[in-house]
Amino acid sequence: MDNTTSDILMLSFGAMGILLALTMFGEVLQAQRNPSNPSPVLETFMTRVKSWWGMTILISLALLSGRFGVVVLFLFASFAALREFLTLTAKVRADHYSLALAFFAVLPLQYFFVWCGWDGLYSVFIPVYAFLLLPIVSALRGNANRYLIRVAETQWALMMTVFCVSHVPALLNIDIAGYGERSVLLIAFLVIVVQLGDLLEYFFGRRIGKTRIAPGLSPKTWEGMACGVVCAMGIGGLLAWITPFGIFGAIAMAGVTSLVGMFGNIVFAAIKRDRGVKDWSHLIPGQGGFVDQLDSVIFAAPIFYHLTRFFWRV
Repeated sequence: MDNTTSDILMLSFGAMGILLALTMFGEVLQAQRNPSNPSPVLETFMTRVKSWWGMTILISLALLSGRFGVVVLFLFASFAALREFLTLTAKVRADHYSLALAFFAVLPLQYFFVWCGWDGLYSVFIPVYAFLLLPIVSALRGNANRYLIRVAETQWALMMTVFCVSHVPALLNIDIAGYGERSVLLIAFLVIVVQLGDLLEYFFGRRIGKTRIAPGLSPKTWEGMACGVVCAMGIGGLLAWITPFGIFGAIAMAGVTSLVGMFGNIVFAAIKRDRGVKDWSHLIPGQGGFVDQLDSVIFAAPIFYHLTRFFWRV
Protein backbone atom coordinates (compact mmCIF):
# COMPACT_ATOMS: atom_id res chain seq x y z
CA MET A 1 0.00 0.00 0.00
CA ASP A 2 1.50 3.34 -1.08
CA ASN A 3 1.31 6.59 0.87
CA THR A 4 -1.48 8.05 -1.27
CA THR A 5 -3.72 5.03 -0.72
CA SER A 6 -3.08 5.06 3.02
CA ASP A 7 -3.86 8.80 3.12
CA ILE A 8 -7.14 8.26 1.27
CA LEU A 9 -8.09 5.52 3.72
CA MET A 10 -7.18 7.78 6.64
CA LEU A 11 -9.31 10.59 5.19
CA SER A 12 -12.20 8.22 4.57
CA PHE A 13 -12.16 6.96 8.13
CA GLY A 14 -11.73 10.51 9.37
CA ALA A 15 -14.75 11.70 7.36
CA MET A 16 -16.74 8.79 8.71
CA GLY A 17 -15.63 9.73 12.20
CA ILE A 18 -16.89 13.29 11.66
CA LEU A 19 -20.17 11.95 10.31
CA LEU A 20 -20.44 9.66 13.30
CA ALA A 21 -19.92 12.62 15.64
CA LEU A 22 -22.52 14.67 13.74
CA THR A 23 -24.92 11.73 13.86
CA MET A 24 -24.48 11.34 17.61
CA PHE A 25 -24.81 15.10 18.08
CA GLY A 26 -28.06 15.11 16.14
CA GLU A 27 -29.38 12.10 18.06
CA VAL A 28 -28.67 13.87 21.36
CA LEU A 29 -30.54 16.97 20.19
CA GLN A 30 -33.43 14.80 19.05
CA ALA A 31 -33.52 13.00 22.40
CA GLN A 32 -33.68 16.36 24.23
CA ARG A 33 -36.43 17.70 21.97
CA ASN A 34 -40.06 17.53 23.00
CA PRO A 35 -41.70 14.86 20.77
CA SER A 36 -44.79 17.04 20.42
CA ASN A 37 -42.70 19.91 19.02
CA PRO A 38 -40.99 18.69 15.81
CA SER A 39 -37.94 20.53 14.46
CA PRO A 40 -37.82 20.58 10.63
CA VAL A 41 -34.28 22.03 10.71
CA LEU A 42 -32.95 19.22 12.90
CA GLU A 43 -34.75 16.58 10.88
CA THR A 44 -33.33 17.95 7.63
CA PHE A 45 -29.87 18.13 9.18
CA MET A 46 -30.08 14.47 10.23
CA THR A 47 -31.35 13.38 6.82
CA ARG A 48 -28.44 15.16 5.14
CA VAL A 49 -25.93 13.52 7.46
CA LYS A 50 -27.41 10.09 6.74
CA SER A 51 -27.24 10.70 3.00
CA TRP A 52 -23.62 11.76 3.32
CA TRP A 53 -22.72 8.36 4.80
CA GLY A 54 -23.50 6.73 1.47
CA MET A 55 -21.86 9.46 -0.59
CA THR A 56 -18.70 9.36 1.52
CA ILE A 57 -18.33 5.65 0.87
CA LEU A 58 -18.94 6.13 -2.86
CA ILE A 59 -16.42 8.98 -3.18
CA SER A 60 -13.84 7.05 -1.13
CA LEU A 61 -14.11 4.05 -3.45
CA ALA A 62 -13.69 6.32 -6.49
CA LEU A 63 -10.58 7.96 -5.02
CA LEU A 64 -9.09 4.58 -4.16
CA SER A 65 -9.60 3.38 -7.74
CA GLY A 66 -7.59 6.32 -9.10
CA ARG A 67 -8.07 8.22 -12.36
CA PHE A 68 -10.56 5.75 -13.84
CA GLY A 69 -12.87 5.77 -10.84
CA VAL A 70 -12.76 9.55 -10.41
CA VAL A 71 -13.45 10.34 -14.08
CA VAL A 72 -16.29 7.80 -14.30
CA LEU A 73 -17.87 9.04 -11.05
CA PHE A 74 -17.94 12.68 -12.13
CA LEU A 75 -18.98 11.80 -15.69
CA PHE A 76 -22.00 10.01 -14.25
CA ALA A 77 -22.66 12.95 -11.90
CA SER A 78 -22.49 15.39 -14.84
CA PHE A 79 -24.88 13.24 -16.89
CA ALA A 80 -27.43 13.09 -14.05
CA ALA A 81 -27.04 16.81 -13.26
CA LEU A 82 -27.38 17.79 -16.94
CA ARG A 83 -30.57 15.75 -17.19
CA GLU A 84 -31.99 17.43 -14.07
CA PHE A 85 -31.06 20.90 -15.30
CA LEU A 86 -32.54 20.47 -18.77
CA THR A 87 -35.74 19.01 -17.33
CA LEU A 88 -36.58 22.50 -16.04
CA THR A 89 -35.82 24.30 -19.30
CA ALA A 90 -37.94 25.19 -22.34
CA LYS A 91 -37.35 22.79 -25.22
CA VAL A 92 -39.13 21.97 -28.50
CA ARG A 93 -38.72 19.27 -31.15
CA ALA A 94 -36.20 21.45 -33.01
CA ASP A 95 -33.79 21.08 -30.07
CA HIS A 96 -33.73 17.27 -30.05
CA TYR A 97 -30.59 16.95 -32.16
CA SER A 98 -28.67 19.53 -30.15
CA LEU A 99 -29.74 17.85 -26.89
CA ALA A 100 -28.61 14.46 -28.21
CA LEU A 101 -25.25 15.99 -29.10
CA ALA A 102 -24.99 17.57 -25.64
CA PHE A 103 -25.57 14.27 -23.85
CA PHE A 104 -23.84 11.79 -26.15
CA ALA A 105 -21.08 13.82 -27.80
CA VAL A 106 -20.18 16.98 -25.88
CA LEU A 107 -20.35 15.43 -22.39
CA PRO A 108 -18.30 12.26 -23.11
CA LEU A 109 -15.78 14.20 -25.20
CA GLN A 110 -15.22 16.69 -22.38
CA TYR A 111 -14.41 13.87 -19.98
CA PHE A 112 -12.32 12.07 -22.62
CA PHE A 113 -10.18 15.19 -22.93
CA VAL A 114 -9.89 15.35 -19.14
CA TRP A 115 -8.93 11.64 -19.05
CA CYS A 116 -6.20 12.28 -21.65
CA GLY A 117 -4.96 15.37 -19.83
CA TRP A 118 -5.50 17.64 -22.84
CA ASP A 119 -6.00 20.85 -20.91
CA GLY A 120 -5.86 22.95 -24.06
CA LEU A 121 -9.00 21.17 -25.27
CA TYR A 122 -11.10 20.66 -22.16
CA SER A 123 -10.54 24.31 -21.19
CA VAL A 124 -12.17 25.62 -24.40
CA PHE A 125 -14.23 22.76 -25.85
CA ILE A 126 -17.58 23.67 -24.24
CA PRO A 127 -17.15 27.48 -23.89
CA VAL A 128 -16.05 27.81 -27.56
CA TYR A 129 -16.82 24.84 -29.80
CA ALA A 130 -20.03 23.55 -28.18
CA PHE A 131 -21.10 27.18 -27.70
CA LEU A 132 -20.92 27.68 -31.47
CA LEU A 133 -22.02 24.25 -32.69
CA LEU A 134 -25.23 23.56 -30.75
CA PRO A 135 -27.00 26.83 -31.69
CA ILE A 136 -26.26 26.06 -35.35
CA VAL A 137 -27.83 22.62 -35.02
CA SER A 138 -30.96 24.08 -33.42
CA ALA A 139 -31.20 26.94 -35.93
CA LEU A 140 -31.03 24.55 -38.88
CA ARG A 141 -34.28 22.98 -37.68
CA GLY A 142 -36.04 26.24 -38.56
CA ASN A 143 -37.93 26.98 -35.32
CA ALA A 144 -37.35 30.52 -34.02
CA ASN A 145 -39.89 30.33 -31.18
CA ARG A 146 -38.08 31.32 -27.94
CA TYR A 147 -34.85 30.43 -29.78
CA LEU A 148 -32.51 32.61 -27.71
CA ILE A 149 -33.96 31.33 -24.42
CA ARG A 150 -33.73 27.69 -25.55
CA VAL A 151 -30.13 28.05 -26.70
CA ALA A 152 -29.03 30.03 -23.64
CA GLU A 153 -30.53 27.47 -21.26
CA THR A 154 -28.72 24.62 -23.01
CA GLN A 155 -25.44 26.54 -22.91
CA TRP A 156 -25.87 27.31 -19.23
CA ALA A 157 -26.70 23.68 -18.47
CA LEU A 158 -23.53 22.47 -20.20
CA MET A 159 -21.35 25.10 -18.57
CA MET A 160 -22.63 24.39 -15.07
CA THR A 161 -23.12 20.63 -15.03
CA VAL A 162 -20.40 19.47 -17.42
CA PHE A 163 -17.70 22.12 -17.88
CA CYS A 164 -17.49 23.23 -14.24
CA VAL A 165 -17.91 19.76 -12.75
CA SER A 166 -15.21 18.32 -15.04
CA HIS A 167 -12.70 20.60 -13.30
CA VAL A 168 -12.83 18.23 -10.32
CA PRO A 169 -11.20 15.25 -12.11
CA ALA A 170 -9.10 17.77 -14.10
CA LEU A 171 -7.17 18.37 -10.86
CA LEU A 172 -5.46 15.04 -11.60
CA ASN A 173 -3.71 16.70 -14.56
CA ILE A 174 -1.94 19.46 -12.63
CA ASP A 175 1.77 18.75 -12.36
CA ILE A 176 2.95 20.06 -8.98
CA ALA A 177 6.62 19.92 -8.01
CA GLY A 178 7.28 17.32 -5.32
CA TYR A 179 3.65 16.22 -5.24
CA GLY A 180 3.94 13.34 -7.67
CA GLU A 181 0.84 11.18 -8.14
CA ARG A 182 -0.92 12.57 -5.07
CA SER A 183 -3.18 14.95 -7.04
CA VAL A 184 -6.15 12.73 -6.24
CA LEU A 185 -5.87 14.09 -2.70
CA LEU A 186 -6.67 17.57 -4.03
CA ILE A 187 -10.10 16.22 -4.99
CA ALA A 188 -10.58 14.90 -1.48
CA PHE A 189 -9.54 18.28 -0.04
CA LEU A 190 -11.92 20.21 -2.31
CA VAL A 191 -14.93 17.97 -1.64
CA ILE A 192 -14.37 17.83 2.12
CA VAL A 193 -13.92 21.57 2.75
CA VAL A 194 -16.78 22.62 0.45
CA GLN A 195 -19.30 20.04 1.60
CA LEU A 196 -18.53 20.23 5.32
CA GLY A 197 -18.49 24.02 5.10
CA ASP A 198 -21.94 23.84 3.49
CA LEU A 199 -23.24 21.43 6.12
CA LEU A 200 -21.99 23.60 8.98
CA GLU A 201 -23.28 26.77 7.31
CA TYR A 202 -26.71 25.16 7.14
CA PHE A 203 -26.61 24.18 10.81
CA PHE A 204 -25.29 27.49 12.19
CA GLY A 205 -27.44 29.54 9.81
CA ARG A 206 -30.59 27.96 11.20
CA ARG A 207 -29.37 28.16 14.78
CA ILE A 208 -27.88 31.64 15.07
CA GLY A 209 -28.48 33.25 11.67
CA LYS A 210 -30.45 36.49 11.65
CA THR A 211 -29.51 38.52 8.56
CA ARG A 212 -30.47 36.88 5.28
CA ILE A 213 -28.14 37.42 2.33
CA ALA A 214 -30.83 37.24 -0.35
CA PRO A 215 -34.20 37.24 1.44
CA GLY A 216 -36.24 36.55 -1.67
CA LEU A 217 -34.12 33.61 -2.79
CA SER A 218 -32.41 31.68 -0.03
CA PRO A 219 -32.53 31.16 3.75
CA LYS A 220 -28.74 31.60 3.92
CA THR A 221 -27.60 34.21 6.44
CA TRP A 222 -24.42 36.22 6.77
CA GLU A 223 -23.88 34.75 10.25
CA GLY A 224 -24.29 31.19 9.01
CA MET A 225 -22.05 31.80 6.01
CA ALA A 226 -19.35 33.34 8.21
CA CYS A 227 -19.44 30.34 10.53
CA GLY A 228 -19.39 27.94 7.60
CA VAL A 229 -16.42 29.62 5.91
CA VAL A 230 -14.45 29.85 9.18
CA CYS A 231 -15.15 26.16 9.85
CA ALA A 232 -14.08 25.30 6.29
CA MET A 233 -10.84 27.24 6.79
CA GLY A 234 -10.20 25.36 10.02
CA ILE A 235 -10.84 22.05 8.27
CA GLY A 236 -8.55 23.18 5.44
CA GLY A 237 -5.78 23.93 7.92
CA LEU A 238 -6.19 20.48 9.49
CA LEU A 239 -5.98 18.90 6.02
CA ALA A 240 -2.94 20.91 4.92
CA TRP A 241 -0.78 17.76 5.15
CA ILE A 242 -2.51 16.23 2.09
CA THR A 243 -1.94 19.33 -0.07
CA PRO A 244 1.07 21.10 -1.57
CA PHE A 245 -0.24 24.43 -0.25
CA GLY A 246 1.24 24.59 3.23
CA ILE A 247 -0.94 25.37 6.22
CA PHE A 248 -1.66 29.03 5.41
CA GLY A 249 -2.20 28.27 1.73
CA ALA A 250 -4.59 25.45 2.63
CA ILE A 251 -6.54 27.75 4.96
CA ALA A 252 -6.79 30.42 2.23
CA MET A 253 -7.77 27.92 -0.48
CA ALA A 254 -10.43 26.39 1.77
CA GLY A 255 -11.85 29.81 2.60
CA VAL A 256 -12.01 31.02 -1.00
CA THR A 257 -13.51 27.84 -2.45
CA SER A 258 -16.01 27.46 0.38
CA LEU A 259 -17.14 31.09 0.02
CA VAL A 260 -17.50 30.84 -3.76
CA GLY A 261 -19.39 27.58 -3.37
CA MET A 262 -21.89 29.14 -0.97
CA PHE A 263 -22.59 31.99 -3.38
CA GLY A 264 -23.03 29.35 -6.09
CA ASN A 265 -25.69 27.77 -3.92
CA ILE A 266 -27.55 31.09 -3.91
CA VAL A 267 -27.34 31.28 -7.72
CA PHE A 268 -28.95 27.85 -8.04
CA ALA A 269 -31.55 28.84 -5.45
CA ALA A 270 -32.46 31.75 -7.74
CA ILE A 271 -32.90 29.36 -10.67
CA LYS A 272 -35.12 27.04 -8.62
CA ARG A 273 -37.17 29.98 -7.40
CA ASP A 274 -37.57 31.16 -11.01
CA ARG A 275 -38.78 27.69 -12.00
CA GLY A 276 -41.01 27.31 -8.94
CA VAL A 277 -39.39 24.16 -7.55
CA LYS A 278 -37.82 23.32 -4.19
CA ASP A 279 -35.33 20.70 -5.42
CA TRP A 280 -33.94 19.73 -8.80
CA SER A 281 -35.13 16.16 -8.19
CA HIS A 282 -35.70 13.74 -5.30
CA LEU A 283 -32.97 11.25 -6.13
CA ILE A 284 -30.90 11.75 -2.96
CA PRO A 285 -32.91 11.56 0.30
CA GLY A 286 -32.89 14.88 2.12
CA GLN A 287 -30.69 16.55 -0.48
CA GLY A 288 -32.78 16.69 -3.64
CA GLY A 289 -30.94 15.77 -6.81
CA PHE A 290 -27.40 15.83 -8.13
CA VAL A 291 -27.56 19.56 -8.91
CA ASP A 292 -28.69 20.26 -5.34
CA GLN A 293 -25.70 18.31 -4.05
CA LEU A 294 -23.19 19.69 -6.56
CA ASP A 295 -24.25 23.35 -6.63
CA SER A 296 -21.44 24.53 -4.34
CA VAL A 297 -18.83 22.28 -5.99
CA ILE A 298 -19.94 23.51 -9.44
CA PHE A 299 -18.88 27.07 -8.59
CA ALA A 300 -15.91 26.13 -6.39
CA ALA A 301 -14.21 23.58 -8.69
CA PRO A 302 -13.04 25.91 -11.51
CA ILE A 303 -11.79 28.49 -9.00
CA PHE A 304 -9.92 25.84 -7.00
CA TYR A 305 -8.49 24.33 -10.20
CA HIS A 306 -7.20 27.60 -11.64
CA LEU A 307 -5.79 28.89 -8.35
CA THR A 308 -3.93 25.60 -7.88
CA ARG A 309 -2.72 25.64 -11.48
CA PHE A 310 -1.60 29.28 -11.33
CA PHE A 311 0.22 29.21 -7.98
CA TRP A 312 1.51 25.65 -7.64
CA ARG A 313 1.92 24.13 -11.10
CA VAL A 314 5.47 23.42 -12.20
